[in-house]
Amino acid sequence: MLVRIRCCLILIVTVSILVIFYFAFTFTRTTEKVNENYQVAYLSKNGEDKNVWMIFTKVYRGSLLKYKFTNLIANLLNVSSVPLMLNVIVDNSSRGIAEKIIVEQIRTSNRNMTYSFYNIDYCAKIVNDIVEVMSHFFSKPGSYYSDVLFYISLGLHRIAPKSQKHAILMDCDVFFKRDISLLFDEFQRFKDTALFGLAPELSPVYRHVLKLYRSKHNNTTFGNYYHWNATSDPNIPHSRGFQGYNSGILLLKLDAIRSSEEFKFLLKKSAVQTLTERYNFKQGHLGDQDFYTLIGNEYPHLIQTLNCGFNKQLCTWWKENGYSNIFDNYARCDHKIVVLHGNCNSKIPKS
Repeated sequence: MLVRIRCCLILIVTVSILVIFYFAFTFTRTTEKVNENYQVAYLSKNGEDKNVWMIFTKVYRGSLLKYKFTNLIANLLNVSSVPLMLNVIVDNSSRGIAEKIIVEQIRTSNRNMTYSFYNIDYCAKIVNDIVEVMSHFFSKPGSYYSDVLFYISLGLHRIAPKSQKHAILMDCDVFFKRDISLLFDEFQRFKDTALFGLAPELSPVYRHVLKLYRSKHNNTTFGNYYHWNATSDPNIPHSRGFQGYNSGILLLKLDAIRSSEEFKFLLKKSAVQTLTERYNFKQGHLGDQDFYTLIGNEYPHLIQTLNCGFNKQLCTWWKENGYSNIFDNYARCDHKIVVLHGNCNSKIPKS
């Protein structure tokens, strides 16, 4: 009897050791807990996670955002050839909804995706100084875009774990027509000085917002649509026209941002004030996107311009509100479409 018990114990111990070794060598497990508001717990099959970030807050049962988030998770699982690490900024009431959606979509697709949640209150504390500066110059008090959510990207390098070197932050109203790995490949094309990667804004919103500045600077290309056949002048940034940027898809070179003294300077109140006064920029419309657009014109070396196929926006609001005669010049995109962006609640064709 004792021999049989001893054999069983040896067998149990042996199996346990084998299981431990299997997981130790198959996965790289990372668990961090800075405090109760910051959680990272995931399994990664290799040390080079493809980090995707989203914001999922203020969600209720029938929320349109819930529908968009569900579609995007299903879409990413379907088109991604690379293992993704999903980082989701949530509030207490939205976390359970997000996790249920992710788990269900993983089960349905029979494909894997690792994920982590970050509490919005904790994130807000980390980027509070940035939000105070940006909201003062780029948002009307109490407006939709005065919310902390619309400036999170400017401090994501503080929120993300130091192990993350690159990240893609995306809105939930996007749909990938082609593999997301094509977007990650763009990091290899970044010029040495670039910190961010954005595709053009495909509407005349900045032509409208910059009316006063443009009236004082007749020769500016800022706010003009991109002239495909014009000759580029290497001595003049955006000599073919500069429509501004759209931040629905944002590539962040996190390690470079963390070490950039120039970017730290640009986040200061004095620097932002100088920038907004120079362009007569009075209370912007689009949160962080306005800031990226201004520094894209003033400091073009800091931004890598992605082609429009990586963020093909579908919103036609400006076509229907005063710019029908030139809208198509701004919305033109001759590149292969990788990402469709259903901004302003535009319907996204899935076929």
